[in-house]
Amino acid sequence: MNSNRVPVAGMSSDGLPGLTRRAFLGRGATSVAAAAVVPGLSLGGAEFVPPSERVRIACVGVGSQGLRVMLDFLTLPEAQVVAVCDVNEGSADYMEWGQYELRDKTRETLKDSAWGEGVAGAQAGMKPAQDIVQRYYAAQGGRSKRKRCAAYRDYRELFDKEKDFDAVLIGTPDHVHAPIAVQAMRLGKHVYCQKPMSHTVHEARVMARVATETGVATQVATGNSASEATRLLCEWVWAGAIGPVREVHNWSSRPLWPQGLDRPAAEDPVPPYLDWNLWLGPAAMRPYSKAYQPFIWRGWFDFGTGTVGDMGCYSFETIFRVLKLGAPIRVSTSSTKVYPESFPAASLLHFQFPARGEMPPVSLHWYDGGLRPEKPEELTDAEFEDEGLLFVGDSGKILCGFNGSNPHLIPESAMTAFKQPPQTLPRSIGHNEEWLAACKGGDPAGARFEVAAPVTETILLGNVALRAGTTIDWDTATQMVTNNAEANALLHFDYREGWAL
Repeated sequence: MNSNRVPVAGMSSDGLPGLTRRAFLGRGATSVAAAAVVPGLSLGGAEFVPPSERVRIACVGVGSQGLRVMLDFLTLPEAQVVAVCDVNEGSADYMEWGQYELRDKTRETLKDSAWGEGVAGAQAGMKPAQDIVQRYYAAQGGRSKRKRCAAYRDYRELFDKEKDFDAVLIGTPDHVHAPIAVQAMRLGKHVYCQKPMSHTVHEARVMARVATETGVATQVATGNSASEATRLLCEWVWAGAIGPVREVHNWSSRPLWPQGLDRPAAEDPVPPYLDWNLWLGPAAMRPYSKAYQPFIWRGWFDFGTGTVGDMGCYSFETIFRVLKLGAPIRVSTSSTKVYPESFPAASLLHFQFPARGEMPPVSLHWYDGGLRPEKPEELTDAEFEDEGLLFVGDSGKILCGFNGSNPHLIPESAMTAFKQPPQTLPRSIGHNEEWLAACKGGDPAGARFEVAAPVTETILLGNVALRAGTTIDWDTATQMVTNNAEANALLHFDYREGWAL
């Protein structure tokens, strides 16, 4: 490959309308040098961060992904996990990214090669998470004097009984993100939320508004908001590397879970470790089935947001920053059969955005379920991979990994001849570190709710058009579909009694 291609690690950046370079990472970040000063939070290691300066965190949702994120925060000296909460008391049937992946990450964190020995499968849930936290702090010398990690099944009980915490990590299924986040913010707690930020368009708006009203620090778990790759893409496109961009293609090989299904006819026994009523949360009551969880809930309308909700949060996060996008004005779709309660096996979503300043109107095309755009003539078959992101400008093209990683001009000769513009944007101190710094009064995190809301809204409007089976015209000012009254009913759903925004 060409030596001019820039190697990029990680995923994430800002570039939204009205967002200046000064505010790329938040207020006060004026240069690369300024951003580089912030890691002083960590100088000296764990014992040099007094307990009074640590962000005390309650983790709500500690299944496989929630547990992964909890493990990441456990090792940060500015963080202290004081409580965990999950509707699953503990089981070993969770999804993982490779055999023993979750167990091995836990062992590495605990420095304990025996953790999970004799357990077949990926172990997570309330009690395993509590055990991990207590073991970790017990092995930290002076840090072992911290209070015991509390454990709950119901986040509402946690919020009512536990007062000694500052922030909440949300790692639940999509349909419970908003009620947890909004209640936490109204209690004055900072919030780090798994993607997608919300389950409905309406929830995204409410979450952003409450974040602004309360002034708490928020962050959505789209790590590419902090990556070098996104910053390079912004700098390249803004410098005119490929001319005005009018077309973007983004394709994913997912879903990895079943979609295109009718509701199961049979009812399965509820596992003894699971509180099914609490798992359903605000969603309508239905009989338990193994077809819903763990992980495979993503394909069901009542619980997940499909492939675009799962993965588009990453790539659209980058696309929005690079092209300074706001809300779309029109969304159209095509797909395999759409069932009454589950997403189709494969779909195409087409988003139309208006001009933004000197940037022209742009069409963004999403493909999933194995669908891909037409192969660019600049690529060989071997170079046209199963997942990717392509920016098409008037004078060139930039091809990236799915979420914007490893950006490069195509064909190879264009990258060889490309003279990269100077760095003009501040670099991130790290996705998780940004949020912790914001919790302690620092600059706002890059993927805060106010920034993530328009991205989430757009993704979920794709699902609205898909379910409505029609092209929709969107008026972001009134938050209404203007050409199909029935589609407006899909912007939110009625919560069950006991759950509210």
